[in-house]
Amino acid sequence: MLKEYDFSKGTRGKYAERYAQGCNVVVLDPEVTKEFPDSKSVNDALKSLAHIIRSHQETATG
Repeated sequence: MLKEYDFSKGTRGKYAERYAQGCNVVVLDPEVTKEFPDSKSVNDALKSLAHIIRSHQETATG
């Protein structure tokens, strides 16, 4: 950090709890990011996959 940065009046961890509650960081492999370039595409794909899994589980059990 540069010398002119002054954090003497800052509060350490001021937003840490709020950040931890609302943030999940997942690191994707580079080949996955080519297919799913943003969080919406990843979420849409995972929701679709979850629906398929639930459908198969219902079929298997009932």
